Amino acid sequence: MTSAPGRRSSTFTRLLRHGFTDPSDAERFLDSPELAPVRNDPVLLDALGGTADPDLALHGLVRLLEAQETATARQELLDTVIAAKPLRDRLLGVLGASEALAEHLARHPRDWQALVTYEPRDLHPGVEEFERGLADVTDPVSLRVAYRRCLLSIAARDVCGTVEVSQTAAELADLATATLRSALALAQADAPEDAALCRLAVIAMGKCGGHELNYVSDVDVIFVGEAVGGADEDKALRAATRLASHMMRICSETTVEGSIWPVDANLRPEGRNGPLVRTLASHLAYYQRWAKTWEFQALLKARPVAGDLALGAEYTAALRPLVWQAAERDNFVADVQEMRRRVVANIPAAEVDRQLKLGPGGLRDVEFAVQLLQLVHGRADASLRSGTTLDALKALAAGGYVGRADAAQLDDAYRFLRSLEHRIQLYRLRRTHLAPEDEADLRRLGRSLGLRTEPVTALTREWRRHTSVVRRLHEKLFYRPLLDAVAALAPGEARLSAEAARERMVALGYADPASALRHLEALASGVTRKAAIQRTLLPVLLGWFADSADPDAGLLNFRKVSDALGKTPWYLRLLRDEGAAAENLARVLSAGRLAPDLLMRAPEAVALLGDGDGGGLTPRSRASLEQEVLAAVRRADNAVQGVTAARGVRRRELFRTAAADIVGSYGTESQPAEADQGALVDLVGGAVSDLTAATLAGTLRAVVREGWGDTLPTRFTVIGMGRFGGHELGYGSDADVLFVHEPRDGVDEREASEAANKVVAEMRRLLQVPSADPPLLVDADLRPEGKSGPLVRTLGSYEAYYRRWALTWERHALLRAEPVAGDEELGRRFVELIDPLRHPAGGLDEDAVREIRRLKARMESERLPRGADPKLHAKLGPGGLSDVEWTVQLLQLRHGAEVPGLRTTRTREALAAAREAGLMSEEDAGILDEAWVLATRVRNAVMLVRGRAADTFPTVPRELAAVGRYLGHGPGHAGDMLDAYRRTARRARGVVEELFYGGA
Repeated sequence: MTSAPGRRSSTFTRLLRHGFTDPSDAERFLDSPELAPVRNDPVLLDALGGTADPDLALHGLVRLLEAQETATARQELLDTVIAAKPLRDRLLGVLGASEALAEHLARHPRDWQALVTYEPRDLHPGVEEFERGLADVTDPVSLRVAYRRCLLSIAARDVCGTVEVSQTAAELADLATATLRSALALAQADAPEDAALCRLAVIAMGKCGGHELNYVSDVDVIFVGEAVGGADEDKALRAATRLASHMMRICSETTVEGSIWPVDANLRPEGRNGPLVRTLASHLAYYQRWAKTWEFQALLKARPVAGDLALGAEYTAALRPLVWQAAERDNFVADVQEMRRRVVANIPAAEVDRQLKLGPGGLRDVEFAVQLLQLVHGRADASLRSGTTLDALKALAAGGYVGRADAAQLDDAYRFLRSLEHRIQLYRLRRTHLAPEDEADLRRLGRSLGLRTEPVTALTREWRRHTSVVRRLHEKLFYRPLLDAVAALAPGEARLSAEAARERMVALGYADPASALRHLEALASGVTRKAAIQRTLLPVLLGWFADSADPDAGLLNFRKVSDALGKTPWYLRLLRDEGAAAENLARVLSAGRLAPDLLMRAPEAVALLGDGDGGGLTPRSRASLEQEVLAAVRRADNAVQGVTAARGVRRRELFRTAAADIVGSYGTESQPAEADQGALVDLVGGAVSDLTAATLAGTLRAVVREGWGDTLPTRFTVIGMGRFGGHELGYGSDADVLFVHEPRDGVDEREASEAANKVVAEMRRLLQVPSADPPLLVDADLRPEGKSGPLVRTLGSYEAYYRRWALTWERHALLRAEPVAGDEELGRRFVELIDPLRHPAGGLDEDAVREIRRLKARMESERLPRGADPKLHAKLGPGGLSDVEWTVQLLQLRHGAEVPGLRTTRTREALAAAREAGLMSEEDAGILDEAWVLATRVRNAVMLVRGRAADTFPTVPRELAAVGRYLGHGPGHAGDMLDAYRRTARRARGVVEELFYGGA
């Protein structure tokens, strides 16, 4: 077959046309002695060109011919390949798709004859046929050889398209069943005395139990054992354990013929920490008392396959009823979804896009969605109780639990992804769920799936298309039929029954499913464009509501907002087209009362939740807020209108801040929750403090303008105190302030004082006038002489008082004083006045330190509300805000004069400065910071959830769960949240005892 130099042979060209990638090598193989009789036979070349990898198939054929022991055997193989098309297609198909099976044939050259048989019963073998194929097995090595021989016939039918992928998966499961039986028989033959003591049942789980096994996969099992006759139960269980362990080793261990697959018993009660074999009673007791939601989900696929099948049937009959009660468990849907999220989160970042099984839009998404629906509806509908994914999906569609079009798309995607997974594993018979990156591997895969034109490009396109479909549908699958249950359907489309819809809403966590379904009907029924968009949005929104602690409130609030804005053209368009808006809205509406209440008073603030021109959720600066508020006041006709406008800005910006806090705490599908809890505390504290300052500035301007025009007879400034001065206000905080004035030149002091007092009184009144906007309470109780002293003093009066009468607690309070509104020059002079008082040269004397400690101890004993659990009181309890702040502030009073970093009004900044100055260890500073941040987050959470301020955790379970979600604890983990708080506070109290009370 040589050709003239410089010219390609016609064979070379033909080989390229038939799909060979290395025609030169192929020519060499075709010229080998083994193929001499058929080298020019067009039938052979056409058959090779029809395989997934013609080069691989030709190489495998040559190796198989070389391995034949005699010339007669070689000729018999060649004659059969050329003359018998079924054998030719099956043999070459396997050789072109599986390097591992080609290797097996080279080691066992007569096994090709297993592919010759072509009878009807051979097309659909079951356990019985595979048991015949393994009948001559005598040891683990011969079991492996016989197993691979049976696998040859399955692979041949698969690659030739004789059977479709679900049948291939079922055959692989049946072969696994026969193999487990054979392995157990070998183990029993090796230890007949153990076999005589016990009954042992092998229960297949996972893909084997579901009749949908891969070529190479762990075979998940559970073992059930019982004593025979009057045998001692402990002895019988030990014997059963030895048999089970031996059976697992027979399948799993590597021999000269390799291994078969690992047998995995980790789905048993207590996992690898539990006994390998239990009695039926022990299994039942565990599942009745201790099993988690995922364990019932796993039992969906439980099926007795080997050993004592009667005992296996007793096991499934006893446990099956428990499976169909799983959906009644608290947080059922959330548990299943959280497990799915954990699986995705554990995929290495470099593998996410290549994961066929676990990645987004992969096989596991389809399986989880189907299993979730089975568990919710299978109790009432026995037709859904199949362990096989595609059969269950078909039944769900037939019963109206899933839309037919959605089910058809998912079925198609699942079959494609399983076929791709099968072909990847078949190549080397290795357990993997990762798509390869090498172009040659991708080409072989594409061709094996029938993609012959541009196989790599076509494969990638099809793969991405199917994963996109799954990603889009797998959550919608659960929610879409709820809308169909309350909307008009196309003729012939099955409808979710009212009871089935109720079951699904209960499983999602809705406490009042009837009301929830009425809301859905109101939102989605009708033929208007508005209803059509709602039907598109609601399946996704329902999923986000269900991910909260109060789905009922989320859906009700969404209906209210939609009713208020339904005729506004931009509202539904925003939710449909802006990627973040819909999810942000769902999080905000279902996280508690505060944010929805703020939104309901002005629903157009929904625009802030989008990605566009609404400004997003980033809090605005004090300067921009003050500019807007002052401009609104200027446009107003009087003080009432001006303050109303200022309060409206405050309401809108409170909503922006709350929404940013909620979204940051919960996270979204595209953005994980903020890991730095301190950053969220700083965001809220800074934003609310800036907003309060801007509101006071606008209110001051409005009051002065109405009463005195452009100029007040006295200079006037507002000093922020406490959390306000520290930029640490929470949602429910009052504004602690001092009011300072100084008469202008030529103005009588009495006139100036009267004007200043009128300003304060009017500011406080207008900020508390009942309206649609939340009131702003202005508290001046930290002024000299407290409630007994005048509300407003001149700067000179403050100076005289502090010089002569200032008490230790008043110096202490001044640590956080900062001008927030009014005359900037006067505010600066006030700060100059108090700096020597709050940062005294030489620090505090011991009498002052003892006085501060005495005050703190008295506050702990007197101010804690009666009946409150001190360990859970975020403000006054041990390790709470007061503990941390007084500890930091004592250091500021003692060392502020010589440590510039301590001269700050902000707790966390002062804490960091104390650490840098060596006044406390890095560990102690970290403990105090963590406790302060957590306590602040608890107070913010309670306000967000309940809509009113409190310093302790709620007692209502749903409210407590909502606080837990905000703090990062999943459904059902409120107890863990309380334990974590106590633990954090306890550690902080230990540091406080040392630094504050220990004379540091």
